[in-house]
Amino acid sequence: MKDYLENCGGSPGRAAHGKALVASRLVYGVRDLLSTLFNASSPDRVIFTKNATEAINLVLFGFLNPGDHVVVSSMEHNAVMRPLRELEKRGISLSIAQCDLHGFLDPLAVKAALTPRTRLILLTHASNVTGTLLPIADVAAMTRESGIRFAVDAAQTAGVCPIDVQSVGVDFLTFTGHKSLGGPQGTGGLVLGPDVDLRPLVFGGTGSASESEFQPEFLPDKLESGTLNAVGVAGLGAAVSSLLNFGVENVAQHERKLMHAFRNGLLELPHVIPYGSENPENAVGVLSLNVGDLPCEEVGLQLERDYDILTRTGLHCAPAAHHTLGTFGRGTVRFSVSRFTTEADISAALDALAKIARR
Repeated sequence: MKDYLENCGGSPGRAAHGKALVASRLVYGVRDLLSTLFNASSPDRVIFTKNATEAINLVLFGFLNPGDHVVVSSMEHNAVMRPLRELEKRGISLSIAQCDLHGFLDPLAVKAALTPRTRLILLTHASNVTGTLLPIADVAAMTRESGIRFAVDAAQTAGVCPIDVQSVGVDFLTFTGHKSLGGPQGTGGLVLGPDVDLRPLVFGGTGSASESEFQPEFLPDKLESGTLNAVGVAGLGAAVSSLLNFGVENVAQHERKLMHAFRNGLLELPHVIPYGSENPENAVGVLSLNVGDLPCEEVGLQLERDYDILTRTGLHCAPAAHHTLGTFGRGTVRFSVSRFTTEADISAALDALAKIARR
């Protein structure tokens, strides 16, 4: 990012001078890296957005029409639920497939929610509250049989779970850059399947077809109006390149090892109530808990003030998930790990929780 700001600064696609061409090549190179990471059918079908929320809105408002029916799970983030609640006012209908108390989804619950008007199934790949993985491969097989389109919110899994959109059969994959991909905030995107199209969410300048006052019909320009966050894309590209060299499966193995140690340690602590899957093999490196009757905000405050451990407390922008877990109103304390977390970090967290629980 520093190199881009100091030595380039060109606006991709906006001129033919050297620095603009360097910026254009940089942006295309990052599309190519992401296309490799997710096995997209073409780099041009990787669309940059500022986060996963914008990508989800692009899918929902660009694909659905009045009268369409959508199925989601009961573990969805408000990035999914809020645009869908708005679309309900505009003639879209919605069904919620109920997950169990651990956040698991039975694919049959999705199948039972389908109607003749179902046009889209949208699932989070993993809960942002519990880390529980949802069965996207099973649901994708179901959508292929029925002709329904399938969207996956990979905010929690991009960079930690191998995702092959073509092999699995995902029509729309949304992701953010600032979590397990390791990039800066303000980056994210959407991977389009080979045979799907969307209406633009924003119209305007693209640097291409400048002779026309109408939006281009070709990708990615059709869905990328306005100047890109090129410096953010540069940072995302460096992060994804590092990730590909390290190996996504290696990240997954590292996180599972840490979460096994964390969950096993929690079992020895009095008054600590963990939520989600008891088996880290069925989740990513996210875990929520409560300590006795202590408010989750008080636990989070003690962890930061006394032990320099940062967590997120409350409802995590996912009231539907907390209703499912039975923690709505109270919330939870959420821990998360990454490829940079160490076993010493896990030990420190367990030690801190033990002291808080004893008090």
